[in-house]
Amino acid sequence: MIAHLRGTLLEKHPHQAIVECQGVGYDVAIPVSTYTRLPDSGLEVRLRIHTSVREDAIQLFGFFTSEEKQLFEKLISVSGIGAKLALTALSGLPPADLAAAIRGGEVTQLTRIPGVGKKTAERMILELRDKLDLLLPGTGPKSVPVAPMSPLEADIISALVNLGSPRPAAEAAVRKARATVIGDDFEMLFRKALELVR
Repeated sequence: MIAHLRGTLLEKHPHQAIVECQGVGYDVAIPVSTYTRLPDSGLEVRLRIHTSVREDAIQLFGFFTSEEKQLFEKLISVSGIGAKLALTALSGLPPADLAAAIRGGEVTQLTRIPGVGKKTAERMILELRDKLDLLLPGTGPKSVPVAPMSPLEADIISALVNLGSPRPAAEAAVRKARATVIGDDFEMLFRKALELVR
């Protein structure tokens, strides 16, 4: 079983990464939360891998953090949730928020994820709410501290989300834009982030 890949990122898309390792290109399905943290194409990348072996296919699912992988594996253990829906769930909410919603029994928030109905959300809560202690913000053994957003950055993220951008992609775009834009000009920073989020 493949558990980890380190190689050159050949291509990246919101739900797919192609990683070359010693001349072999691996097609890896990824959530948006991983996509937003990938380096540029041509650079080295490391992904934690969940390998799914079925009669008709072998699929690789890649994750930037161990928390994402753990949450994915817990989600697919729930009856009625397959790998595709688990990736959609991780793409619809940041992993820590998804874990918190399950722990908090927030059916309404979970049903906002495409493909998750009320019964599926209730099953997720019933089967996982006591198994996600390590996935809550700040409690994961390998959680990486992220600099807090300023009020200006939070406003820009809100604006991008209102325009239809997924929140993880909006946050990543604002962080990248902040690195290139000097000063606190809302319009300049917003326009740069809008370019990067597309």
